[in-house]
Amino acid sequence: MSGCRGPAPVEREPSRQARQPGDLPIAVIGAGPIGLAAAAHLTERGLGFVVLEAGERAGASIAQWGHVRLFSPWTYDIDPAARRLLEADGWSAPDPDWLPTGAELIDCYLAPLAKLFGDRIRTGAKVTAISRLGYDRVRTAGREQAPFLIRLADGGELHARAVIDASGTYATPNVLGASGLPAHGEADAGDLIDHALPDVLGADRDRYEGRHVLVIGAGHSAATTLLGLAELEDTSITWAIRASSAARTYGGGEADALPARGALGTRLHAHVDSGRIRLLTGFFTHAIEREGTRARVISRTPSGHEQSVLADRIVAATGYRPDHTIAAELRLDLDPVLGSTRALAPLIDPNQHSCGTVPPHGADELAHPEPGYYAIGVKSYGRAPTFLLATGYEQARSVVAALAGDREAARNVQLDLPETGVCSSSLAEAQEQRVSLATGMSGGLLSTPLPLTTSEGGCCG
Repeated sequence: MSGCRGPAPVEREPSRQARQPGDLPIAVIGAGPIGLAAAAHLTERGLGFVVLEAGERAGASIAQWGHVRLFSPWTYDIDPAARRLLEADGWSAPDPDWLPTGAELIDCYLAPLAKLFGDRIRTGAKVTAISRLGYDRVRTAGREQAPFLIRLADGGELHARAVIDASGTYATPNVLGASGLPAHGEADAGDLIDHALPDVLGADRDRYEGRHVLVIGAGHSAATTLLGLAELEDTSITWAIRASSAARTYGGGEADALPARGALGTRLHAHVDSGRIRLLTGFFTHAIEREGTRARVISRTPSGHEQSVLADRIVAATGYRPDHTIAAELRLDLDPVLGSTRALAPLIDPNQHSCGTVPPHGADELAHPEPGYYAIGVKSYGRAPTFLLATGYEQARSVVAALAGDREAARNVQLDLPETGVCSSSLAEAQEQRVSLATGMSGGLLSTPLPLTTSEGGCCG
């Protein structure tokens, strides 16, 4: 398909070992959509860079949920600078109204984009620590002139003049324990616990079919998994949430500002009402005890009331959190609640904002007391689940402008997202007819599991 043709690598001068911080490359951590967007903007600005990706391919984390369909169409999923680079090489954009799966996002966009950058992308390069060369967090005099020191899991090190951390949060899911601590016995039962968005209708089907599955979590990842499990006729399903009601997960139904999210909640509500899915409210996971090949999950409320569920498998759809330990020797100013920057926190507070109402923000709101270090993308949001790809792309543009010394462009942040999100009812309905499944949303990004089938149109129209 024309939209998936891989372009040729961008020619560049051979790299050299630089000694002055200004001659060193900018290090981008993570080759997902936001990290590669940063690389595209760096390329357009003529700034040297290296992308460090822990996985063996661009979009390695996305590949783990490749069966899942995004709720935002291609028109919102492609960074403008990346589009310009790709189209200059003869790439054809996918159907702008198509809702791609994670696999399609990689095949039709991320893989061709990564190929443009050649060996500026280093795969299998897991970053374990970032510091300043010769400086721990306490030392100040001369600090800003010292290059960043980046240490890798294989023991290698490299120096950079700035760091754009787009490493995401997929590798650091939240624990099951209701108080933010692991439940007693959670580690011992690890082989019976799956994290969010398993492929219940595809590759992972055998693990769930004919079993009793407990899904813990009240977000849209949980709803997505529950709807998939409901299609397995012989599977018994229990859904456990801390709240006293699932109203927040159900959303507004037909009145929901995001039609795809509304469809997700409406169908889930119907399964609960029919008894297909057993809902347990007021469930505060406290301990997990193995009973042969099964696990008993015990809830203990703050008042001491206990209840338990015996399940064959557990799906922990409890969200994600950023890992700031790699930057422990840098000077960070983190919001005590969300773990984002203190300036960004009120703009993304999930108690006040949905993904479509987050105001524009850029380098100024993402800056830390450590000059030259920025976390962007979903990691920048800490524990807030209101992130959208389009928001991350504008972050990347602004941060790169700041690093290029273009303060005016860095501060001219703009984000055109309707308050209803990035879906329309007609789009959701048309997509459902094409793939025979409803669409939904999880954490401001994902949608319902999709069996791996060939459907009309495809990712590239």
